Amino acid sequence: MRKLRAALDRLASQDVSILIRGESGTGKELVARALHDRGVRRKRRFVALNCGAIPESLIDSELFGHAKGSFTGATADRPGVFVEADGGTLFLDEIGDMPLAVQARLLRVLQEGEVRPVGGSGVRNVDVRVIAATHVELTLAVEQGRFRQDLFYRLNVVVLHVPPLRDRLEDLPILAAHFLRKHGGTSPMSLSPDALDAMMNYAWPGNVRELENAIMHAVALRHGDVISPESLPNAVTVRDGRAASALAVPALGGDDEQLPPLTEAKRRASAVFEKNYLTMAMERAKGSISEAARLAGLDRTNFRRLLQRHGIDATAFKS
Repeated sequence: MRKLRAALDRLASQDVSILIRGESGTGKELVARALHDRGVRRKRRFVALNCGAIPESLIDSELFGHAKGSFTGATADRPGVFVEADGGTLFLDEIGDMPLAVQARLLRVLQEGEVRPVGGSGVRNVDVRVIAATHVELTLAVEQGRFRQDLFYRLNVVVLHVPPLRDRLEDLPILAAHFLRKHGGTSPMSLSPDALDAMMNYAWPGNVRELENAIMHAVALRHGDVISPESLPNAVTVRDGRAASALAVPALGGDDEQLPPLTEAKRRASAVFEKNYLTMAMERAKGSISEAARLAGLDRTNFRRLLQRHGIDATAFKS
């Protein structure tokens, strides 16, 4: 995170294309906003668009705008996010989910600096700094023909990686305190030692977004101004014997085995914990990815991606 902050300081005043890599919920948009707020475009607009959350039939209109009457429902002219961000910064989140046809039109805008609205007859010049983000491995997507190679090279000038929360658990107390101030109202709140210990021993597959949701959950169910483990979501504090066994991580070795560095030990334990947690969620959901994702507090796409990362076959849990 120190390296990331140092990179932000160096890149904020430069207009190079930046691709932010990181899992869902790690704070990629916050990184993009920091780049904008520290740069020369900070007095102009910062506009964010999640490319994966818009239907394919509407994404052209969202990006480039449309003219009145160009399609059913187009009751007025719309500028689109490129025009809205003119002079400022446009953040394209989850760009790896953008349809191929739209990628070609996006590339032309980036190269020519001109936007033609859907159904419009003219073009408009725009001056926009584009920052893209994705959880998808774009090099693999290029190889599979799901992402244009020329657009990839256009966006992939500088790559910033936002690490998952499980790889920087030392940040958790600071983040938790921030969210307690944000959502705690006028009463100062704190975490009990047991609550903090439970949170430090959880893998946080939903990253910082899941942490904020857990704090909101705890604030709503708290008894007093000190939050106890009982106020946290069950996924964070599960303690029954079957769950404890399922979520256990391997020992680091006996006295004769060389002790690994702390960061490596945390990485190994986190990976095993995460796989065991996903397996338990799939067992309880009887093979339903949607239900398992709901139990884990994750969106279905991110949950499926975690299953693929750990080589877990969802069909093996069908009852």
